Amino acid sequence: MTWAWVAIVFWAALAQTVRNAAQRSLVAQAGTLGATLARFLYGLPFAAAWVIFLHTLPATRAAVPPFGSGYFFWLVIGASGQLAATAFMLAAMKQRNFVVGVAYSKTDALQVAVFATLFLHELPGWVTLLAIALATAGVVMLSLPSKPGALTSDPRSWTGPAAWYGLASGAGFAFSAVGYRGAALELPGVSPWLTGAWGVLLAQALQTVALGGWLAIMSPESLRATASAWRVSVAAGCAGALASIGWFTAFALTSAANVRTLGMVEVVFSYLVSRKLMREQLTRAETAGLLLVGAGIGALCLQL
Repeated sequence: MTWAWVAIVFWAALAQTVRNAAQRSLVAQAGTLGATLARFLYGLPFAAAWVIFLHTLPATRAAVPPFGSGYFFWLVIGASGQLAATAFMLAAMKQRNFVVGVAYSKTDALQVAVFATLFLHELPGWVTLLAIALATAGVVMLSLPSKPGALTSDPRSWTGPAAWYGLASGAGFAFSAVGYRGAALELPGVSPWLTGAWGVLLAQALQTVALGGWLAIMSPESLRATASAWRVSVAAGCAGALASIGWFTAFALTSAANVRTLGMVEVVFSYLVSRKLMREQLTRAETAGLLLVGAGIGALCLQL
C-alpha cells in the first residue's frame, strides 16, 4: 500500500474537480452555504452505500470499528474545521480586496505541516517541506488575477481583514486535514478502506446536521433551492462523496502533509478544465504557477 495513496489522491482530486463544477452551478440557485450543504446531505446515501459494500466484500469484511472518544474528538475537529474554512472564505470574499484572502487561503498545506507537527507529531521531511513550498507558491500565483492592475498595489491590503479571513480559511482547511488524519490514527489495525468509509459517513452526517440546522433557521430558502434543484444536488453529492472517500482513505494511509500537498493537483485539474472551456491561453504567470505546482508534486513523489 506504499504507493496506493498516490493513486487514491489523484482519484479524489479528479472527483473533486467534477464536484466543484456541479457545485458551481448550484451556487447561483442556493447560495454558497446551500451548495455546500448539498454536497454533504446528498452525499450521505453514497457514503452509506460504500460502507455497506465494504462490510459485505470478503476482502474488507469486518466488524464495525471500535470508535472511541478520541476518534470522535478528532472527527469533530475535522468536520468543524471544514465548515469554518467555508465561512471564513465567504467573509474574505465580501471584502474589497477578496483576492488577497483567496491567495492566503491557499497556505493551508503549509499550515497542515505546522499543525500536524504540533498535534500529531508527524514532522515532514525537508523534501516534503520543499514540495509544500513550491506547490503553495504555484497555487498562490494561480489565485492572483492575471489582468494588470486588478489587484490593488496598496501594501496594507496584504495585512487587512481579507488577509486575516483568508489565513483563517486556510487554517480551517488545515485543521480539517489534521482532524481527519488524527481520527484515522485512532483506529489502528482497521482496514484503511473501512477507516475512510466510516470517516466520510460520520463526518458528513455531523456537517449535515450542523449546517442544515443553521440554514433551517437563518436561510430556509436555501434548503428549498437545493431540493428544487435536486438533480444538480445529487450530482454534487455523488461527486463530493467519491472525492471525500478518496481523501479520507488517503489520510488513513499517510500523513496529512503528504495528502494535502499532492492534493494540490486538483487546482491544476480545475484550472486546465476552466481554461479549456473558455478557450483562453495561459499567461506567463499562470504557466509559471502550474510549473511550480508540478515541481512540488514531482518532488513529493520522487522521495517516496
